[in-house]
Amino acid sequence: MKKQLPLLSTTAYFPPAHWFIGARDAGAWHVEGHENYQKGGRRNRCLIAGPNGIQTLTVPLEKGKHQRKPIRDVRISYRSDWWREHEQSIRTAYGRSPFYEFYAEEIFAIPRTKPETLWELNQRLTVAISRLLQWPVNQNVTDDFIYPEDPQFSRPNDLPSALLPYPQVFTDRHGYLAGLSILDALFCLGPGLITR
Repeated sequence: MKKQLPLLSTTAYFPPAHWFIGARDAGAWHVEGHENYQKGGRRNRCLIAGPNGIQTLTVPLEKGKHQRKPIRDVRISYRSDWWREHEQSIRTAYGRSPFYEFYAEEIFAIPRTKPETLWELNQRLTVAISRLLQWPVNQNVTDDFIYPEDPQFSRPNDLPSALLPYPQVFTDRHGYLAGLSILDALFCLGPGLITR
């Protein structure tokens, strides 16, 4: 079997669970720390499974987030109480899940401190989740910009987009939903995610 190349991803707000699995299987995960912000993707949004199906949570950003702005300089907007809304959505989606009570408060504590930049928020959340799960692979930040064509790395689009199906909170309503944020696997599987 061919060894998987190290994973190279953008920063992401609660990255998809399959990125964690892909990084584990590759033995290395690098996050691009020198790109310019680009609209779309997972940089400031994640997908969770709520009572009405897939729900997108988006972190609002300050104006001036055009493509030429370095990703580490993109500032979060706190003009609205977006985090309270995200917290309520996450609680509604996962409050009955088996591992919610073990992880939720520690995860919620990070956005409550109102990190200034999207980069800081994303990195702190991913580090906390990795620590809580005792994940065997941590993210490493690139030293320089790595071009998308670099053959030494795999990209998230190269990964299978689903884990093996597992019991989700609303499976009875929607069936198994693939490609969700790490929050879904964290709260539904807890440490069992490592063996997936």
